[in-house]
Amino acid sequence: MKLEVKQKKQLQALLVSQGLCLPEGDWLLVCVMDFEKLEVWKRSARMSADIYRTLRELKDWGFKDQITRAGLSIPSNIAEGMSRRTAKDKIQFLLVAKGSCAELRTQAYIGVDIGYIPREAGQVWIQETREIAAMISGLITCLQKDQDS
Repeated sequence: MKLEVKQKKQLQALLVSQGLCLPEGDWLLVCVMDFEKLEVWKRSARMSADIYRTLRELKDWGFKDQITRAGLSIPSNIAEGMSRRTAKDKIQFLLVAKGSCAELRTQAYIGVDIGYIPREAGQVWIQETREIAAMISGLITCLQKDQDS
């Protein structure tokens, strides 16, 4: 996937604005960056902690276990992926994290519908999973660019 100069600048501006790479312009920085510095990891870790806190008293262990695992999977797979050496390995784990966003979003819809999750919290998680998934997609695009260079 070859990008034109204008497309590269637009992509880099988007990635910088979302905390996915540094403004120095070195695409490689995103590939070697510590996952703790990535805004996408920070946001997903905060959301996971919020899920645990919000559902602390939920008695349906099966539902609680499933949704907390999906939430925990997002920052965990970002961390593991970004700790891998090759872009291909990083992308594989990021795709799992993105899939976990969809899983969590589905469970949030259902949890709100059946009264397990407060509507406001569910709406926040639904929107947050959309935004985190978009950030992960941007990171994948950046890694694919590096892979194709």
